[in-house]
Amino acid sequence: MFQPDQSVSRTVEPDYDRLLRANLERVFNERDPQRREKATEEIFVDEPLMFEPDKVVTGRAAIAAVAGALLEKFGPTFRFVPTGLAVGHHGLGILRWQAGPADGPVAVTGADAAEIVDGKIARLWVLLNAPSE
Repeated sequence: MFQPDQSVSRTVEPDYDRLLRANLERVFNERDPQRREKATEEIFVDEPLMFEPDKVVTGRAAIAAVAGALLEKFGPTFRFVPTGLAVGHHGLGILRWQAGPADGPVAVTGADAAEIVDGKIARLWVLLNAPSE
């Protein structure tokens, strides 16, 4: 049976749920560009990376711009909504979500997986589920 090394010090885990929900609400659901920019400063490290299925985005300003472009593209009631609590350990957290207009239907589902460094998101992977038929 596996016995963990008791001599390894345990680090305090970040609040994965709070951080990843803040990313959805304060960055990807925020329509005001100044508030979105301020949120990225509080939530992300100085030089974060975001991995989308078709590209890699570098820097807080670029991440904020991607969020703003999504909101602009999909309309005034489009929102990302968490579908459960985030889970994580050892600096990796995952939050599942769904998105679409406020009056339905769900347009896309997926999850954000984030590497957390010193309480902030350093790298974010946006994982999209295959469309259901």
